[in-house]
Amino acid sequence: MNSPEKKMHDAILLEIKESAETTIRSREIIAAAILETAPRCVQALQSGCKILVAGNGGSAADAQHFAAELTGRYRRTRRGLAAIALTTDTSFLTAWTNDIGYDAVFSRQLEAIGKSGDIFIGISTSGNSTNIHYAINKAIELGIITILLTGQSGGAMHGIADIEVNVSATETSRIQEVHILFFHLLAEYLDARFTTDEAQ
Repeated sequence: MNSPEKKMHDAILLEIKESAETTIRSREIIAAAILETAPRCVQALQSGCKILVAGNGGSAADAQHFAAELTGRYRRTRRGLAAIALTTDTSFLTAWTNDIGYDAVFSRQLEAIGKSGDIFIGISTSGNSTNIHYAINKAIELGIITILLTGQSGGAMHGIADIEVNVSATETSRIQEVHILFFHLLAEYLDARFTTDEAQ
């Protein structure tokens, strides 16, 4: 292996190592958060309520990924589960941000379609996303259960949500990798629960 290839090879291995170490450091945090979050999601869905998810950039993609796994399927065949990513209505998003601004782009949607008993999952790797902060405040006002996925410190939103999931990292990419693991574990729990319920 020549020198440039060796350097690239070593860099790739280092990235994989750092990703794995971040996941290991966060495993107890994630396990505790799933055990607290999953039953609340089950109760909400069984009560005719829904799960609303939002984030920016890569976290917007994670929100859509998770909502798709609930309305569609993850691993098992079961009924569709009510989930909406607040990042997908391009007509609203572009109109509201153009005419009003970006800070209330998610809180406005919660005001329109959210109700007491729903779940709102806000994703912010820094914990400082103003539009997620506004959305959590609006959710609290409406009686919506709030879950915040963030990084190590929790940023400006630390302590405001019902459940806070702080990944043990400061690097955005590492935090996002653990966030998607959280979503996959939560989807697996919901898959298993609703598949079992329908089989009875």
